[in-house]
This record gives sequence, structure tokens and C-alpha cells, in this order.
Amino acid sequence: MTAVVAALTPLYRYVLLHATRRNSLKLLSAFVAFYVFKYRSHAVGTRRRRDIKHPKGAVPLLGHMPLMASVGGQELYQFLEKQYNELGPIWSVSLPMLGNMIQIDTPEHVEHILKTNFWSYGKGPLLPWMMRDLFGRGIFSSDGDEWKFQRKLASHIFNVKAFREYTSDVFVTEGQKVVDYLGKAADEGTIVDFHALMLHFTLDSFGTISFGKSFGCLDNIEHEVPFAVSFDDLTEICSERLKDPAWQIRELLTGVDKQAKYHKNLIRRHGLDLIKKRRTEGYSASKKDLLQLFMEVRDDDGQPLSDEFLVDIIMNFTIAGRDTTAQALSWMFYLVYRDGTDKEIAEKLTKEVDNVLQGGNPTYESHKQQKYAEACFHEALRIYPSVPRNLKYCLKDDVLPDGTKVYAGEWVTWSSYVMGRSERIWGPDAKEYRPSRWINTEKPSQGKFNSFHAGPRVCLGQQFATIEALSMIGMILQKFEVSLVEPSKEPQYGISVTFPMVNGLMIRVKRRSN
Repeated sequence: MTAVVAALTPLYRYVLLHATRRNSLKLLSAFVAFYVFKYRSHAVGTRRRRDIKHPKGAVPLLGHMPLMASVGGQELYQFLEKQYNELGPIWSVSLPMLGNMIQIDTPEHVEHILKTNFWSYGKGPLLPWMMRDLFGRGIFSSDGDEWKFQRKLASHIFNVKAFREYTSDVFVTEGQKVVDYLGKAADEGTIVDFHALMLHFTLDSFGTISFGKSFGCLDNIEHEVPFAVSFDDLTEICSERLKDPAWQIRELLTGVDKQAKYHKNLIRRHGLDLIKKRRTEGYSASKKDLLQLFMEVRDDDGQPLSDEFLVDIIMNFTIAGRDTTAQALSWMFYLVYRDGTDKEIAEKLTKEVDNVLQGGNPTYESHKQQKYAEACFHEALRIYPSVPRNLKYCLKDDVLPDGTKVYAGEWVTWSSYVMGRSERIWGPDAKEYRPSRWINTEKPSQGKFNSFHAGPRVCLGQQFATIEALSMIGMILQKFEVSLVEPSKEPQYGISVTFPMVNGLMIRVKRRSN
């Protein structure tokens, strides 16, 4: 917005100073004509980038805003993939109020942004502003010292000793509730929404580990948990803002602003109640959970963190620990059991589960032997990444590895969805679900496989998520045969900060005869 005002100010002043009744219309026409000509192919207030390709469809003053607005929610990633195939990995769009957004879908460029020149890029003003109702000042919307502080503290719950405890004490306990529910569905012949079930499992697991209390989603699966409902609805509302520069006006006119306020208040009350209870009852467990770690820390002035800041922290880690793993498991089960996937994949997956677990429960040691299950999980993340698109704000002028210039105030963005399906990056079989590409091969670079991000901000919970997923895979497949209700239909994805299935994933389960 500042750039737009700065661009208009000089000529606008001239018009005001020289306007009279006789010449005002001519001056106004000249004023409009000048800016229409100047910004004939890009958005007002943005720098024209002749050195970078851009999609057709730009209009004067508005740039690519009409084009992007015409892309339906269920077509966004197909649109990005189409531009990648037609324009190459480097292209840009210009948007009023937002500026130039440069797409950089190459491993080298992603590593440059996230590792090599990390401190030249930040969150910028866009994401924290649009997602403030959900993220607040949490780790996903913070930069610099505030980000480092939160990351350093959170790292204390992601270690080998903790992983051993989580697997036996939490993942198996919550996983058994999933198995019991599936057993009932198998006996009654009912259809199960696997996507919703996994969201219940990961939310309860993460709640127990991080805040000392399960959210109770799996205790009565058919009953809606108000926190989970509001969390989902607020996430959807905030995510819709990412594709609508005029979201404040839209929400005001449609009443969505009131919905956002309601869900935000409900979620924050839940978090504040957790904190109040912890302060009142104290904490006696031998191992500190995430909430206790942050409650005991002091800021630079020796003061404890405010309850409001603690709630921000809770919300950020909840979305990280819940949505991404549940979605990855859902997309994996879709890929394994859909029509067109080699049946041998499901057979090998089940055979490994039987050989490793031998009828028992998963342990920290057993997950190390589930090589094929881990390959299936990572291959699903390659094709359907839990965070399909990322963006960063350039803080100071930079030059990418191929010589492309990025100016301060511009955005760089990349799509893990597009990169994961790129034949340039993954070879001619890039769109094929082939877990064997992960077996006995060199581990891909963080730039090539960036589903867990890269560099200093690489996902803290990468191993946590993998162990959780493998535990769930093992517990389900050693008990049940799984089939999709609609094996030939690709689930519809939702536009969000993550990659949810809009209508879930309907499955049938049958108890294994052996």
C-alpha cells in the first residue's frame, strides 16, 4: 500500500496545484492516462520486471489480480503447475498492495532462500497480518529473536528419549482408540472418514504430549469437539485471506468477520483455561511438556510470558502437530489404495508391518525397521506435501543462483506441490507413486524434497511426525484390510496453509483373517 501511495503522490500533487474549473477534467484525464500507460502491464506501485517471464492476462493498474482471482480454489496448484510447464521454474505476477511475487520452483533457489541467504528473507507483513487471528505472535508468524527463542525452547521436547516415551505412552494409547473404532466399523460394515479420524488422532496425541491433556476427540468420535471445530473453521477463514487482497471488506460485508471473532475467542478461552489450570494445580510430572517449558521461561526483563503470548504459542504448535501429519497419512492411504497404484505396494507394506511388529505394538526401535512404510510416507509427501506453497519477503536486495535479481519488498514463493511433480527434478516418472525411489538411494537435498522445509527453519517435528505416522500405519495394517469407497476419484483439496481433503477420505475396513 505504501508503494502505491508513493507512486501516486507526485502527480496527484501536481493535479491539485494546477487544477481549475476549466482544466480539471483534462488534468484528471491526463492523470489517469499517464498511470494507465505507466502500469499498463503490471500493478500500480510495483516495479516492472522485464527480466522475468509472467503469465498472460495482466491488465493496467491491477496487474495479475483479475487473473489470480479467476483461478478457482480447487485449481490453484494446477494453475501453478501449468505456468511452470509453460514459463519455466522462474516467473512472476504483480498484485496491487502486495507487490511482485516471484515463483522460484528449483531446488537451488529454495536452498538459497532457506539456507544460503536465510537472513535476507523473512515473513514480511503479509502472512502475520492475514493470519493474526490464528497465529498471533507464534513461531509461524515471527522472525528474528522471537522466532529463535520459541524454536530453541520447543526443541527440548523433540529428542530421542522423548520419542521413546511418546511412542509407547501416547501414540500406542491413542492409536488403540483408532483401532477399536475401526474394529467396530468393520463389524458393522460402516464407512469411515479416514481423514477426520486421523485429525482426531493427531490432535489428541499432540495435546497430551504438549499440554498434558488430550482434547478428547477419540473418546467419542461421533461427537464434535468445539475446540476442534472452531480451530478448523478459523484456519479456513484465515486461509481464504491469502488469495483475496480485499478480504477485510469481504468479511465485513458477509459477516465472516463475526465468525472469525467467535472462533478466535472460543479457541483462546480454551488455551487460557489450560494455562489457568496449570498455574492453579501446578505441574508434577517428571518430564516437562511444551506448555510447562514456556510457562517457566522469563523474558529479558525477568518477567514470565504473558498468558496471551502463551496461547499464541499453543495455537502455532497445535496446527503444526495436528494438521500436517494427519493430512500426510490421509494422502498416503489414498495413494496406496487408489486405482492405478501397483497392488504390490500395499502387499509389501502389510508384509513389512507383520514382519516388524509380529502382532505387537509399535516401539521407538520398531519404527527404525519400517523402511518401506517410511518410503511410502515420504513418497506421499512428495506428491501431496502438507504445506503445498510457501512464500518469503525479501528484506534486502539479493541475486538468486541463476542471476535473477530480487529487490527488497518483493516476494519469493515456491510450490512443493509443483516441484514434487516436476520431471525436471524427479525424472520422467515424477507423477507416479513409487516408494521404491526412497529405498537404498541417496537422500535428496532439502531443496529438492522440501516438504519439511529447509535450513534453520527446517521442521522441528520431522522425526516426531514420522514416528507418529509409522506407529499408526503399523497398528492399522496389522489388524485390517483397507479399501477406498471411491478408489478412482482423487479427493478434493482445500486452499489452506496446509493441504486438507475438503470432503474427507471414505474407506471401508475388514478384519484380517490371520
